[in-house]
Amino acid sequence: MSLRVGVCDYGVGNLRSVERALLRAGAAVTISDKASDLFECDGVVLPGVGAFAGAAAALHRSGLGEAVRSVAAAGRPVLGVCLGYQMLFERSEEGEGGAGLGLLPGVVTRLRGDDLKVPHMGWNSVRLLRDTVLLDGVESGSYVYFVHSYAGPASGPDVVAVTDYGEEVAAAVQCDNVMGTQFHPEKSGPVGLRVYENFVSACAA
Repeated sequence: MSLRVGVCDYGVGNLRSVERALLRAGAAVTISDKASDLFECDGVVLPGVGAFAGAAAALHRSGLGEAVRSVAAAGRPVLGVCLGYQMLFERSEEGEGGAGLGLLPGVVTRLRGDDLKVPHMGWNSVRLLRDTVLLDGVESGSYVYFVHSYAGPASGPDVVAVTDYGEEVAAAVQCDNVMGTQFHPEKSGPVGLRVYENFVSACAA
């Protein structure tokens, strides 16, 4: 039986581009809005675009939020991408209400930007802070693609890569089997494909 990765369909993700990247990385893919389907997978990707509060409400209303927590608690890999990464945290300053999943500690805050345009949109280089499964084979200084106005905490033991956008911004995190990227791997060329390949390898381990 081939390795299967679930992609959460809660109405706010760029699902097909994530699916294509995972297929290229060697996984079979199940896109589903049913918690029972995700429980059957070897790992789960939580994508997302849009605003935190509405997306978090949709995630919890569908039951997929609890499914992601259960997959993580079972020791299987979970990868949050962009807004999906932000929802791994406890909450966000963006919008009213909308609790995150609490798989990572901290609050998602708006980019300060200073004289820089917010949202941060485009290619930025990332600086790796330590070796991780998720970023294995990715060179420090590689360029990846960002689209965001908010970001998770930029410091702490879970932060494994940062980028600079008027301030140091967390680009990727890994806490055991819970992983996340603020950038979009599926829009980041060969570097992003390597990130998905690493995630698929983690699901197979």
